[in-house]
Amino acid sequence: MKSEPFVYSIDDLEEDGTTYWDGVRNYQARNLMRDRMKVGDHVLYYHSNAKPPGVAGLARVVKAAYPDHTSWDANGKYFDPKSSPESPRWFMVDIAFEEKFQQMVTLDRIKAEPALQEMVLLKRSRLSVQPVEAKEFSLIAKIGRGQIP
Repeated sequence: MKSEPFVYSIDDLEEDGTTYWDGVRNYQARNLMRDRMKVGDHVLYYHSNAKPPGVAGLARVVKAAYPDHTSWDANGKYFDPKSSPESPRWFMVDIAFEEKFQQMVTLDRIKAEPALQEMVLLKRSRLSVQPVEAKEFSLIAKIGRGQIP
């Protein structure tokens, strides 16, 4: 999951403990959250629009997808007039903080790792929610924890 650190950082998540992941307004990202994310799934928390961008830590899904109520707020930044409580168009999940990495796993580091070359992230995906294979997740977590230089 990607977030700009100036909007909601891993530090914000650590302080809050949990949050809902609202504002996803891309159908592919929505479908990934709605159809594939399950309670207990681990999440790579990625800081985008950062210098440098990269994975800052880990979270986990603590509530499965449910309608994104922010799409119904006519005064909110995520309002969608085509979405309603009766016919929701957008969904969100709740996540909980797990861990802030000792060292950010930068995008450049990910690009340099041969075992990560097939990551969706490296396919010029701009989705705020992306699938990650278990072996990719494990390798990034080990790098972030300083277990792999």
